[in-house]
Amino acid sequence: MKNFLIALLSVGALISGAAVAEIENPGGIGGLESLRGASELETTRAADDFKKFPREQVLDSSFVYQPPLIPHNIRSYEVSLNANKCLACHSWKNAKEMGATKISVTHYVNREDAVLADVSPRRYFCLQCHVPQANAKPLVENEYKSVDALK
Repeated sequence: MKNFLIALLSVGALISGAAVAEIENPGGIGGLESLRGASELETTRAADDFKKFPREQVLDSSFVYQPPLIPHNIRSYEVSLNANKCLACHSWKNAKEMGATKISVTHYVNREDAVLADVSPRRYFCLQCHVPQANAKPLVENEYKSVDALK
């Protein structure tokens, strides 16, 4: 019986604590802010504007083996099981005609190191590794130094 009363009192304390938290923080954001700022959980905030991508920008690599960054907008590009807009320009077949960079030969090798006639299924979804890069303000403070800065 004693254990039951202790458990009952503990539950009561939790409930009253939750009530106090709701009174002190109506809206329930817990006093925390996300990278998008403070907003109530129940409200929907308008999305930020899309970043601008300068045309023909040159993007240097920051570290060894970094997948190349995409120097253009990819807003309406479809990369799905049935279509890959990236390959329309960057495949070995089309790159020269389109004036685009050819995809790496490593993208034509499967996990058994066999060379394939087409892009390996594990390298087909380009946006898993390659991302567009805009000149955008960092969301959080960053002290990263590129490999050139370490010389």
